[in-house]
Amino acid sequence: MQPNVPGRHLSMYKALRGHASEGRRYSMKTNLFGTAAAVVLGALLLCSSGTAAASQVPEPFQGFDEYSKYALSYESLNALLDAVVLDTGRSDRKKAPRQKQKTGTRLTVKVNRWTVNEGNRFYYEAFVDNEKAQLQLDEIKKGIENATAQVGLKIFSRDEQLAYWLNLYNVTLLNEIVKVYPLRDLEQFLYGRDSILDKKLLVVEGVALSLNDIQYTILKQNYDGNPLVIYGLYQGIIGSPNIRRTAYTGKAVYDELTENAVVFINSNRGTAIKNAKKFRVSSFYERNEAFFPNFEADLTAHLSQYLEGEELAALGTATSLDADISDWTITDLGGSRREVGGSLASNRAAMMGAARSASSGNYGISASSAAGSSSGINADLAKQVQEKKEDEESDEAETETETDDGS
Repeated sequence: MQPNVPGRHLSMYKALRGHASEGRRYSMKTNLFGTAAAVVLGALLLCSSGTAAASQVPEPFQGFDEYSKYALSYESLNALLDAVVLDTGRSDRKKAPRQKQKTGTRLTVKVNRWTVNEGNRFYYEAFVDNEKAQLQLDEIKKGIENATAQVGLKIFSRDEQLAYWLNLYNVTLLNEIVKVYPLRDLEQFLYGRDSILDKKLLVVEGVALSLNDIQYTILKQNYDGNPLVIYGLYQGIIGSPNIRRTAYTGKAVYDELTENAVVFINSNRGTAIKNAKKFRVSSFYERNEAFFPNFEADLTAHLSQYLEGEELAALGTATSLDADISDWTITDLGGSRREVGGSLASNRAAMMGAARSASSGNYGISASSAAGSSSGINADLAKQVQEKKEDEESDEAETETETDDGS
């Protein structure tokens, strides 16, 4: 996927960079063509002053109060996440074992055995045919969207604003994924012609925003292109950073982002050794190339800060990066694929019991839903978890085929 390049220059950008849908290769050795392409592309971008001006951060989101003691409270969001997010922990990088084919199957589903067990899970199944739960999720999203309508974001610190944008992005995307679930492969939903990320889904302080506006304009410019912010942007798929069991907070946002970065980078869905000269990275980085201006050098330096074990050594000796690791599978608990190889779904009862009641001690300006209390959300979803568990235990199992590569 290409980064944000002005539309009228996109075809030339593709020609210069040898664009492909996935699996772009980046040589760490400079060549004349690459240099020339960079010069031409840079000139094109500089000539697009009108487009650049249009993508500046909107005025209501340009300021902040570094000494502010105000904080946003995410009580209802915390209650939701605590009830329906399963934290799967760090990847052990082991390949999931093959599943034996069961009789009476009716569907074959493809999985990547290297990544299938990775990534935190969200219990999307609890929202299927559940209008009340869907309404509650939508109200939580609206509560955060409108939280600063009266006071403005500018009264908050820079870190508090960062937490706000990450939480708003994530709950908005969750709200949209629920509407299309049980769609299993989210590639076209996220990056197709009618991408959900390009739609103006939000109005914050009178400004219509898309999720891409938040990511590539507000976050990139307000936080100096710091690549850590991308690890706070959940995209509903295994091949993206984790959805967390708690909302982001201003006082701990960089610790939370660092934790997400370490987990993602040290997993098969984030990085992998290909051979002595080539090192594989997630296509997630290719889609966030805007945060790595000199892609190969910047990404290598970034990964080196968090990568561990033999992968770190392999990265240090590699001469090129292949951004070809992708897993577009939704991070549900298995409702879109009844049986999943390996430890994650071999204990579906434990997964179904992941919903727990939440406690909250947050104080400050409320970004919670005015329409539903946290205790009500937990009670409803806990009930749905149990009902779904009973229903799914009686369903026919599905069979899966496996793929050994990361494409």
